Formats: sequence, structure tokens, C-alpha cells
Amino acid sequence: MAQLPGGVSLQLRSAVQKAYSAAAEKPLEKHAFPVGRVLAEQLGYPAELLETLPPISVEAFAGVSNVAVFAAIPTGATVLDLGCGAGLDSLIAARRVGAGGRVIGIDFSDSMLARARQAAAVLGADVTFCRGDAEQLLLESAAVDVALVNGIFNLNPARAQIFRELARVVRPGGYVYGAELILREAVSKPGHFTEAEWFA
Repeated sequence: MAQLPGGVSLQLRSAVQKAYSAAAEKPLEKHAFPVGRVLAEQLGYPAELLETLPPISVEAFAGVSNVAVFAAIPTGATVLDLGCGAGLDSLIAARRVGAGGRVIGIDFSDSMLARARQAAAVLGADVTFCRGDAEQLLLESAAVDVALVNGIFNLNPARAQIFRELARVVRPGGYVYGAELILREAVSKPGHFTEAEWFA
């Protein structure tokens, strides 16, 4: 099976990319994972905060935590939102860093990035959204003060490389806030998931 850098199979990358792009293109349809405002509120994003953000971002939210709400994000910081999706966490971070800060959102889905860019334009937020892979970040070393990672580790087996990249791009003394779903019991057939089971 063909591999990408970090040992990620092209087949898996394609399946994950297709699933998340479908969520961006048609967020109100049924997907293998939760999507949208109801999910965001269940995860602890305040309803009054979501009301102030563009629906184009909120309706395609597909994270696993309210990481941008609880993370310590100082004014003036440079923030990386890795796996930014439709940009919900990026937009929240942009408000928190203020005019002197910088937010960079990176995702591998063009459809999600299109939503994120539209949402930033509607809000007038100065966020840089880039297409990229978590295991090979096109950022300079020690360029980031705070990294937000909201639910990408289960979808990319190259976790060791992702952590190495985060360690490289986050400055000494900086912070990484990561959130992920964890299994409560062992799977019956590890390594033999169907595409639907991968997102369950």
C-alpha cells in the first residue's frame, strides 16, 4: 500500500479527506461522525459565543472538544490551529489574540478551508488558512506560541511525526492544547476497521 511521509497510507488519507470534505460540502446531511452547532454546544462552546460566529463555520464544525474556549491564549500570541476544519477554533483564537496576534489554520481539506476563509471574511478576522499535512508542517521552527489540536490524532496514524512537528514549531515555553476521543475498551479486530468504523 502506498505511503505518505510519516507512514500514512494513501488509502486512509483519501478516505478521511473525502469524509471531512463531504461534511464541509453538505454539513446537514448524515455523516459517520457528528457535525454542527448541536455538537459544538454539547462540547461546551457557549451558545452566546456561537451566535456571534458565521454559520458557515459553525454548521460544519467537527471537533471533539471546546479547546479554543479553555486554552490559555494570551493577547498578541501566534496561534496554530492544526486541523482547523471550517475555522471555528481559529476565529475564536483570533478574537483572543487581538490585533497584535496571529492565527494560522492548517487543514488538508480544500472544502473545509473554503468555509474557514469565507467565515473569516464575513467576520473580518485576520486569519491565515493554509492547506497542509499535520505530519509535515510548512512552518518555521519555534514560530508558534500556542497550538490547538482538536481531534486529528485518531484520523492520522503518523502520530509520532505529528508530535515531533508540534515540538518543532512551538517555541520553548509555548503550549499545545490537544483533544481526542479515547476508546473505553479494546477493539475486537485492531487494524481491520471498515471506513465507517474508523470514524465511529
